[in-house]
Amino acid sequence: MQSTLLLIYPFLKIGHVIFMVFWMAGLFMLPRQCIYMLDHAPGSPGEAKWATRMGKLRKIILTPSLIIVWVLGLTMAIAMGFFSEGWFHAKLTFVLAMTGFHGWLVAQTRKMARGERPLSESTLRMIGELPGVLLVLIVALVYLKPF
Repeated sequence: MQSTLLLIYPFLKIGHVIFMVFWMAGLFMLPRQCIYMLDHAPGSPGEAKWATRMGKLRKIILTPSLIIVWVLGLTMAIAMGFFSEGWFHAKLTFVLAMTGFHGWLVAQTRKMARGERPLSESTLRMIGELPGVLLVLIVALVYLKPF
């Protein structure tokens, strides 16, 4: 089993990176879509259109990408024995934070689809930067392996 994983490791890595890009794109888009929804009154056709768009983004891109990233990432970690590496523990912590952010953001978009407005435009703009910060930290850990 281990030798098979090592043989397919490059393909696991390719898939992991591709779906990580999809996931990140979705995490960058979702707060922006929330901002656009703020321009529409609760119960309006415009709000319904943005609620549908956000739902599709979550169901078609975000959640499937999240699952694939985790499955491929853990498979690679098993294949390469990364679980004993300090940098991997730090990376895993940041990926868990990103996953938590994903879940929290999904909850906020569902509230918005119900007509609630839990977040202001300025808050949405600020939190929209969080995935980028986490991405920088994760990529630096993977490529530099500082510890």
